[in-house]
Amino acid sequence: MSPGSHSPVLLEAAVESLRVQADGVYVDCTFGRGGHSREILARLGGRGRLIALDRDPAATAAHGEIDDERLQFTHESFSHLREVLRAAGIAQVDGILLDLGASSPQFDDAARGFSFRFDAPLDMRMDTSRGATAAEWLAGAAEQEIREVIRNYGEERFAKQIAAAIVAARARGPVATTRQLAGIVAKVVRTREPGQDPATRTFQALRIHVNQELEELTRVLPQCVDALAPEGRLVVISFHSLEDRIVKRFLREQSQPPQLPKRLPLRAAELPQPKLKLIGKLQRPAAAEITANPRARSAVMRVAERIPGT
Repeated sequence: MSPGSHSPVLLEAAVESLRVQADGVYVDCTFGRGGHSREILARLGGRGRLIALDRDPAATAAHGEIDDERLQFTHESFSHLREVLRAAGIAQVDGILLDLGASSPQFDDAARGFSFRFDAPLDMRMDTSRGATAAEWLAGAAEQEIREVIRNYGEERFAKQIAAAIVAARARGPVATTRQLAGIVAKVVRTREPGQDPATRTFQALRIHVNQELEELTRVLPQCVDALAPEGRLVVISFHSLEDRIVKRFLREQSQPPQLPKRLPLRAAELPQPKLKLIGKLQRPAAAEITANPRARSAVMRVAERIPGT
């Protein structure tokens, strides 16, 4: 895969799961470089609409390469889905896609600071127009906070040692570049899974924290359910266990009837119904896709459908 390119994971499976109707309205909450959006547009008719969101300014440039009046793009994080739809005059949509995590172009652009493979400013922001960089956060965070972020978001067993090493290093000068941080981590993480860089989990943790990725996901999921028309589909692709755990728990809760007090005098027809039903089993990329795109190996996809009348 060439630098800056992006092969959407589970492209066909995800768009198939949306069951695109020719005159439907769909949302691509994570436009990226437009891979999923292009496939959705190819299946839409002339009266169909696609609303796309992304907080990465580079996605705005990529959107400009698609000349299609059916596509409406907004530079915004997907946690603002409700406001974006309201501004577009849309009450309900027929399908919503969430392709979570960072994309290949973000990792492969050295200047973004997502990867320890390059020496670059320690930025890690998905939206480079706002918010503190990873370097700025590390400069002011308490050691305990750094430890908790690395442990909770990176599932890193050496979080205590890494946090202490970062605090010791910043006393000598700013931890400002990816290579600096990777070097600090490498000195205290002596063992790691085969083929995995010692800094992998730390970089993941900082990226998730800087971009509030899990909080954004928690905010958008209820908005997705509210926006779906009857029989509308929600398709979510996750890339690590923390994301998928949130998605799995939310979909499970929404696919079960609300809990009511025992012995409540209600007929069966009066009992509240769940809002969603789960569609199919969890899907993973096929071996051929993983061979062509190794970054797909951790992807999992879950699909749910809005139950009419709820």
